This record gives sequence, structure tokens and C-alpha cells, in this order.
Amino acid sequence: MRILYMANNWLGWQSLLLLKSWGVELAGLVIHPPERRGYGEEIIAAADLAPERVFLADTLEDPAVLKRIAALKADMALSVLFAYVLRPAFLGLFPRESVNIHPAYLPHNRGVYANVWSIVERTPAGVTIHYIDRGLDTGDIIARRQVDVEPIDTGKSLYHKLELAALALLAETWPLIAAGQAPRLPQDKSQGSCHRARDVKKIDHIDLDKSYNARELIDILRARTFPPHAGAYFVENGRRVYVSLQLSHQPGETTEPAD
Repeated sequence: MRILYMANNWLGWQSLLLLKSWGVELAGLVIHPPERRGYGEEIIAAADLAPERVFLADTLEDPAVLKRIAALKADMALSVLFAYVLRPAFLGLFPRESVNIHPAYLPHNRGVYANVWSIVERTPAGVTIHYIDRGLDTGDIIARRQVDVEPIDTGKSLYHKLELAALALLAETWPLIAAGQAPRLPQDKSQGSCHRARDVKKIDHIDLDKSYNARELIDILRARTFPPHAGAYFVENGRRVYVSLQLSHQPGETTEPAD
């Protein structure tokens, strides 16, 4: 099976290395433009394709680009942390449809920052492999796996847990996908949640004059702890002060029951 591979970040790189180790044939590669790219050079090097078979993600609505992709005759497109909405004209190019790896336990946390919202909203965390339809992460589910959120998890530590879970789920599921035997579980589109990138702005500003439930505040601060990225902040003397949390268990320590 020939695939068009679309990916970004460490998970996109590592997933590609897995696919290559299994002998999957790459028809082409779609990569984020440089200003939005993570692990881009590693992904390009791992793909090892001629430049004319490498495309920029922000050109996929260009008819000339679509014509070039159609000429590659890929059976399927596979998306990993690909941050662009795919239009019907693109999705229609692949006889075996398009599949996405999403770092959330769908239908919870469609969209972005699933690691943040699993902590803040206390929704199930996990990873899902699903078919791509016209909605945002609303396609039929192939497989999903839940990931535990521990009290000491931050947005960063949970994100890395989700990366590893996604690789394991890909390894488990790919033989069924390649054989055309992957199951399909339709999503109830009225269930779950969906978040846009701008939604974190609603929680990032900690108002020093507002009353917060202690659990709510700690969850916001730990969910937005992802160094070196800025996260939650408060404003003092006209300047933002950014806050991150360091959380740990003490070895051997247990909680005594309250009297």
C-alpha cells in the first residue's frame, strides 16, 4: 500500500520511522511550513523522497498541487499531528480514505491541546486512530486507548505519555489498516468536546482578584506547565508573571487517614 504521509513534531517523526521499518511505501510527504514545523528536518530525512514529492501543508487547496498529489496514486493518506483542515477535494484523492492519529480519547477533546483539556476538564485522556471526514476529528474510530492522568502530571508529562501511547497503538493497529480490515466505530457527534487554539486564552490569565477552587486552579497551572512554552500567568504592576508547577510524590510517603 502506498501512502501520502502528513506529519509534524516528534510523534510524526517516530511514526514515520515505524512505517519505514515495516516496509510501507511512501508516495509522498506533506510537511508544515518552516515557521510551524517541529522535527521537520528529521521527518524529511526519514522520508528520503525526491523534492518534487514533498509538499507544504499550506498549499493543499491549490489545484496544481492537488493534481501533482493525485498523480502519485497513493492508496491512503496518513496524518500525524497535522495541524491543517483537509478539504473534500483533497480527501477524495485516496481510494482507501485518509486516517489520522489524534492524541485524545475521542469523542473527548477533538481539536487541539487535548493534553490540557483532559486535565482542566477532567475528561478521559488517550489516543485515537480514526478515519478523516469533513468534521474536526469526527470520523469513524478505528482504535483508541485510554491513558491515566496522575495527580503529578503536567501538560508536558501527559503530552509525552500520549506520544508513547500513540506509537504503541499504531504498531498494534497498522496490520489491520494495511490489510483493509480496520474496524469502524461511528462517533456520536453530539457527545464529547472540541477545542480551538484560542480556547486556552480563556484559562491562561489568572485573575488575582477572582476566587478559584483550589483543585481548579492547580489543574489550570499544571495543565499549562509545558516548558519552555509560556502558559498561565497573572498580571502585577502592568507585567505578566508566568507560573509553572513542579509536582512530585515523596518516595515511600503515604497519606494517613484523617482523624
